[in-house]
Amino acid sequence: MTQPTDIRRAPAAPPPTVALETLHLLAAALLSAERAWPVIPLHPNAKRPAGHPERSCPGTGRCARGHRTPEQRATTDPDLIHAAWANLPYNVGIATGPAGLLVVDLDVPKEEEPEGAPDGATSFKALCERADEPYPYTYQVRTPSGGRHLYFTAPRGMTLKCSVKRLAPHIDTRAWGGYIVAAGSTTPQGAYAVAEAAPVALLPAWLAALLTEPAKSAEPPALAPVRDGTKAARTALERECAVVRAASEGGPNGRNATLHKSACKVARFVAWGHISRHTVEEAIQAAGESTGLSAAECRTTIRSAMEWILANATPREAA
Repeated sequence: MTQPTDIRRAPAAPPPTVALETLHLLAAALLSAERAWPVIPLHPNAKRPAGHPERSCPGTGRCARGHRTPEQRATTDPDLIHAAWANLPYNVGIATGPAGLLVVDLDVPKEEEPEGAPDGATSFKALCERADEPYPYTYQVRTPSGGRHLYFTAPRGMTLKCSVKRLAPHIDTRAWGGYIVAAGSTTPQGAYAVAEAAPVALLPAWLAALLTEPAKSAEPPALAPVRDGTKAARTALERECAVVRAASEGGPNGRNATLHKSACKVARFVAWGHISRHTVEEAIQAAGESTGLSAAECRTTIRSAMEWILANATPREAA
C-alpha cells in the first residue's frame, strides 16, 4: 500500500558531529562565563567576531542607541549564551578588558621570515632573564599555530590596552579593546587547548611597568648630543652608537646582542667617572630603538650591561 503523498515528514536532525561540536563550544562559553569572563561568538572555525560590523549596523535591537562593538556585546548571561550557541558551532571569544585580563600572546614566526628567527616564547624568556625575573606560572592556552596565550589578572585601578610587538617581536598583548580566542575553539589549523591548567596569576609588576611606559614615536628618536665626559668617552659613545645603528639589518637577537656589547664598552667610562650614566643610557637607547627594537627591550638590555660593568669594571689604570 502506497503512502499518501501529502504526509509531511519531520525535518532531518542535524548531523551528530555538528550537534556535538556545538555543545562542546557552548560548554566552553559557559565555562568562561562562570569565571566572570564575558564572551562573544566568533565565526565557526575562524577568529573573527560574528555579527554585523559598524558600517552595516541596522541601529535596532541592542544597537538602538548606537553600534555596540564586540567588546560591548560580550556577556556572562547564561541565557544569552545558550541562545547564541543554540544552532551554530560558534568559536568562543573572551573580551579581555571586561574580563579583567591581560593576555600575553606568544606567536611563532611566519613562513616568510628568515630561518632561525626567534619565536615569541624565546623572546619572552629572554625578556624575563634580562629583567632578572622568573618565568610566570599561570593559566596557558596552546594555539593551533604552536604559540601560547599566557593569562594574567590585570592590576586593580590600571587600564591596560592591547599592544603589538611592544614587548618584543612576536609578542602581542590583549586587554581593553581586544579579545582572545578561548580554549575549545577550533580553526582549520587545529584546536585551542589548555596547556597549563594553573590559576590565573596577577600580572607581574615588571611586566605592567613595561606595558604602561610612554609609547615611542613613529619616527626613530634622534641621537642625543653628548655634552659631558672626556674626549675619549665621547668618542667611544659616538662610535658605539654608530655600531648599534648599523645593526638594523640583522635579526632581533643580533641587534640585541650588538646593543649589549656596545653598552658594555661605553659603560666602562661611566664606571671610571668620565661620563654620566644618564648621558650614555639616553644615547644608546636612541640608537637601539632606531634599529626597530622596542623601548622596553632596549632599556632592559642596557640596564643589564651597565649594572654588570659598574660592578665588575677594572680600574682605569689597569685597563
